Amino acid sequence: MATFLGNPVSFTGTQLQVGDKAHDFSLTTTDLSKKSLSDFDGKKKILSVVPSIDTGICSLQTRRFNEELASLDNTVVLTVSMDLPFAQKRWCGAEGIENAIMLSDYFDHSFGRDYGLLMNEWHILARAVFILDSDNIVRYVEYVDNINSEPDFEAAISAAKALN
Repeated sequence: MATFLGNPVSFTGTQLQVGDKAHDFSLTTTDLSKKSLSDFDGKKKILSVVPSIDTGICSLQTRRFNEELASLDNTVVLTVSMDLPFAQKRWCGAEGIENAIMLSDYFDHSFGRDYGLLMNEWHILARAVFILDSDNIVRYVEYVDNINSEPDFEAAISAAKALN
């Protein structure tokens, strides 16, 4: 059972498993354009999903994955949250992370539903990490049970590096 702020939460959607094909999506970037999974065809992808970029753990998660994985060959790190694109852009500027790819699911919550991450009680995304190969097959997934805790950074980083 997943918890957020010490309380049980329920989700809309079905969680993905290792071996599943990742769902395509249409998410809003910090410049208000749309990006889909197919925009990153042929690349390995780290989908780092956070409840809100303006919290300590979410900020740490975004920074760490970008610092340790964005430089891998043929790999992109995509941070997804419900934060408005303006807040995501402000965070990148304040943190000095200029090349982070920030994607917002604020508009219709379709990413949250398709990936089994939309918390019904809060209408924000739960914390999760997906490592996708260049064919968008899920090779690693972690749905963090206590959403107020860090993901298993070492396991995710090892899984991403193993694809190279």
